[in-house]
Amino acid sequence: MAASIEPLCVHGCRRFVTLSKTFPSFLLRFSRTASHLARHKYDVIVVGGGHAGTEAAAAAARVGAETLLVTQKIHTIGALSCNPSLGGVGKGHLVKEVDALDGLCGRAGDWAGIHFSILNRRKGPAVWGPRAQLDRELYRQFIQSELLSTPRLTVLEGSVEELLLTEPDPEEPGHHRVTGIRLANGSQPVSASSVVLTTGTFLSGSLFMGQTTSPGGRIGDAPSSAGLSHTLRERLGLRVGRLRTGTPPRIVKDSVDFSLASLHAPDKQPTPFSFLNTHTRCKPEEQLPCYLTHTTPGVEKVVRESLHLNCHIQQDTKGPRYCPSIESRVLRFPGRRHQVWLEPEGLTSDLLYPQGLSMTMPPDVQLCLIREIPPLHRAEIHTPGYGVQYDFVCPTQLSPALQVKSTQGLFLAGQINGTTGYEEAAAQGLWAGVNAGRWALSMPPVALSRTESYIGVLIDDLVSRGVTEPYRMFTSRAEFRTSLRPDNADLRLTLKGFEEVGCVSSLRYQEAVRVRDSLQDALAALQSLVLPTSSWKKILGDVGISETKNSILNGMDLLQYNNVSFEMLASAFPERFSPHLEFSQRLEIEAIYRPHCDLQRKEMERIQREESLSLPPDMDYLSLPVSLSQEVREILDRVRPSTVSLSTKELNLVFSQSNQQHQGRHLHHFLITVI
Repeated sequence: MAASIEPLCVHGCRRFVTLSKTFPSFLLRFSRTASHLARHKYDVIVVGGGHAGTEAAAAAARVGAETLLVTQKIHTIGALSCNPSLGGVGKGHLVKEVDALDGLCGRAGDWAGIHFSILNRRKGPAVWGPRAQLDRELYRQFIQSELLSTPRLTVLEGSVEELLLTEPDPEEPGHHRVTGIRLANGSQPVSASSVVLTTGTFLSGSLFMGQTTSPGGRIGDAPSSAGLSHTLRERLGLRVGRLRTGTPPRIVKDSVDFSLASLHAPDKQPTPFSFLNTHTRCKPEEQLPCYLTHTTPGVEKVVRESLHLNCHIQQDTKGPRYCPSIESRVLRFPGRRHQVWLEPEGLTSDLLYPQGLSMTMPPDVQLCLIREIPPLHRAEIHTPGYGVQYDFVCPTQLSPALQVKSTQGLFLAGQINGTTGYEEAAAQGLWAGVNAGRWALSMPPVALSRTESYIGVLIDDLVSRGVTEPYRMFTSRAEFRTSLRPDNADLRLTLKGFEEVGCVSSLRYQEAVRVRDSLQDALAALQSLVLPTSSWKKILGDVGISETKNSILNGMDLLQYNNVSFEMLASAFPERFSPHLEFSQRLEIEAIYRPHCDLQRKEMERIQREESLSLPPDMDYLSLPVSLSQEVREILDRVRPSTVSLSTKELNLVFSQSNQQHQGRHLHHFLITVI
């Protein structure tokens, strides 16, 4: 019997989602009857059902490609395998942009969120971080429901043994061409024009807990097959590295003394991630709080005394700098108190997620450690923490479309590219899925500039710089962050997503056009209202305009004052501004950043022009008639930059000495001249 769920409001349109109480068993029955799929040819095959894989599969299908999603366990599609949260500083920008391109995670966050907040609220709106704690089960159900209702998308439970390869198309760059996959169960091959690998931590994954090591990418799941790793390393010759991450123990909520922790309430009015939603599923008064506590000297003592029992922390494999284990934090910063956030895992869950306590020591030692923290002095562990080590492919071997340069039709997304986090994975997955679908349909690839999106910054950083540790998005990585704000992601990307990329629905496009036109009308109305400062002071009262300042100001100028709001202007001039009250906050933010954005526009246009100058994929850098060192030539020959702009940035990043930077400028001038 179906359980009806209340719809979200989509500006006059009502979206209904119906989930069955027997949903997982239905999926399993579906997968068991899918043996005929081996005889079917798909446009796109997506391997992996995590955040990258689900976005990739949905995006490829939206582009118009017949898509198959292959995952080891269908009931874990959309699972929040680590922290039950979405968004944050930098990461929230990615969620808003994925949503603007009609992706899933923003709407899923609005559906499953149980604690919404805007981080960095005391700073400028350009670096605000939309964030939400999530109900694990609701998030998983929403993602699965979306995928099952997506046209042209089929889901299959299975493990991929290897990629099928053949000779490349001589008209395209590359040494190989992917033609499909072979499943580990010995069934017939499944053919496809393109394949997206989103293996997460499962590619040759190993789990660590104390001195125990076992294969896998997540507790309860097996690692990806050895055949897939062999294909990437040996047959394709890709450079592969090793990274590590971890997760904290889950704590029984009833065993925690919350009176010894600091309560942190959510925002009184939740802010939705999705531009289609005016409100979240969780009502403001139903949100759950989080709690903050800190480590003690006793925690450090337990860590130091148990190092000999912890083989994961002794490994040389690179761990995440921005989400380190408690062992790493203690060893790096001795004598410090470290924050621990106690976060709910769901509206009805009896578990807490202790953010900041990722650990890999033996379970009995984990219990000793957490009980050194005052609110957890009687805590019980439901599931111990553990570490994971896994293979990743060095992302400089990818194009800006996230296609492997040496292999036609093969795309990579998520942690396989050396990133960390749901949001980074989802952003890559969407863009890889878009381009895999376009490749299969014989359409040209599309790229996002770092001047127009955080997704563009993320991908550009990966393919031009590579990684030495798990990559995490921050606002500081975006040079043009005053223009790339969470509030305007729809105007930056939705129109392009519909008109140029083909991954946005007409419903979302029409809404974005409505918003664009309404904002333009409101901005024109603000700029057309011009009065002397003396008149503004009479109308608005004490708004902080200098008494000695004798000038003419328009409505946009007024909104740059801290104590002037759009509502004040609408109250003073109701006929002119009241129709635009829906966009009050967006108009105020636009007024604040308009001068900064105007100053940045020329530099953004220059970069965009250079990004449009494509470099031939077969350019002979070893014999270019330009003064370059042999080292520079070898780097260029290996990385093979795709655009003039990318080549200059790579040289400046790889070579820091002044004479080598001079070579970079010399090369840049040469390429601009000849391309």
